[in-house]
Amino acid sequence: MIEAKGLSKVFGSGDTQVHALRDVSLSIKENEFVAIMGSSGSGKSTLMNILGCLDTPSSGQYALAGQPVSSLDDTSLSAMRNQHIGFIFQSFHLLPRLTAAENVALPLRYTDIPTEIALQRAEHLLQQVGLGHRMDHKPYEMSGGQRQRVAIARALVNSPKVIFADEPTGNLDSKTSVEIMQLLTNLHQQGNTVVMVTHEDEIAAYAQRVIRMRDGIIIEDSLCQA
Repeated sequence: MIEAKGLSKVFGSGDTQVHALRDVSLSIKENEFVAIMGSSGSGKSTLMNILGCLDTPSSGQYALAGQPVSSLDDTSLSAMRNQHIGFIFQSFHLLPRLTAAENVALPLRYTDIPTEIALQRAEHLLQQVGLGHRMDHKPYEMSGGQRQRVAIARALVNSPKVIFADEPTGNLDSKTSVEIMQLLTNLHQQGNTVVMVTHEDEIAAYAQRVIRMRDGIIIEDSLCQA
């Protein structure tokens, strides 16, 4: 599903250069659940941005679902994201003026799927994540956990090949965090590939495999204990 070879990312130039990634190579198979861990500045967020087609590497090769993406332009990257990737963010990234259903349907606005069909798909996914009763509510009318469930439904609306979750429990209390991680675990068990960035060991423990980073390199790549 994910094949990266020799990825490097440099920000700035001259004396102000920052090497965020240094010759990173990894492979993630279809239907794996992988956690990427590391302290601030370790390169984990930069790596996720490249794997999620939000950024391009300074050097190296990256292929997603067999398609080379490391050299794509912004338009092609956008198309790749919309077709193959679902994102879940720590801060939810919901539009405040839209209802839950409208937020979930948003990624389909850029496809040829009719609005009515898009909203039907959104409503079905909201029912799946336990929010069938909140479809017409706006983000400010929902709790943090409910907003994250909306974000998860939105990540699934385009039937992505891989789900990227960036600190998905970062703004949630411990009880709600467990509920969200159980939901992500269920999605993985249904066949989804999940790649998650987290700094919390108890959250990473839900994954099958943990990749630890430091100073832009992978220092550990291990399977989790069952």
